[in-house]
Amino acid sequence: MAEYGIWLSFNNQEEGFQIPVTPASIEISEGGNSKTYDVAALGEINVIKSPKLSEINFESEFPGTDYPYCVTTPKDPFYYVELINKWRATKRPIRFVFTGTAFDINMAASIESFDWKEVAGEQGDIQYSMKLKKYVFYAAKRVVVTQASGSAPAVVQQGQPARPTDKQPPKTYKLAPGDNLWTVSKKAFGTDAYVNEIQKLNGITDAQLKKLPIGLELQLPKVGNYA
Repeated sequence: MAEYGIWLSFNNQEEGFQIPVTPASIEISEGGNSKTYDVAALGEINVIKSPKLSEINFESEFPGTDYPYCVTTPKDPFYYVELINKWRATKRPIRFVFTGTAFDINMAASIESFDWKEVAGEQGDIQYSMKLKKYVFYAAKRVVVTQASGSAPAVVQQGQPARPTDKQPPKTYKLAPGDNLWTVSKKAFGTDAYVNEIQKLNGITDAQLKKLPIGLELQLPKVGNYA
């Protein structure tokens, strides 16, 4: 049987923790975006649209001591508070994982709100409430225009977007043997669509592209949902 609990992590599990006191309940909201219109001769009609992003609300505590009901040995309560606030400041999603007896949840989410207070007379315990909203990764698609033969119009081909990931790309990249701007773009962003941005940001001329020195540190651009 899977362990019952909640885990929060950031940047592809670079940082994270299991919530030490599992909430008594979690509230999951899955609303719709349907709209109604008045149409002549038909009356009111309902147009079903894509559902809203799921929201998750829960309340619990970060204990100041290792109570018998803790599911994992707790750290200092302010460790959790400071880490969550640090994640919020990055404007990047976190990973929310819930395992239970009836269902599991594993999704990227934004921290919509995080409210906490220290409880007097309870050995430094911090009570908190948290609201998360499902995060859908997005990325720009590379568009290539190819000239068709004869009088046929030009063809627009859309490349595949980068694979969604929780991990933040690095801000800089140091060239290794065999690297070029295409391999750098793929390693940092999962696609070669940002070669021109990297070249422009670092002031590299076309003549320099084939003789970039090993060890050169390149600045990487903020693009798509990495901005």
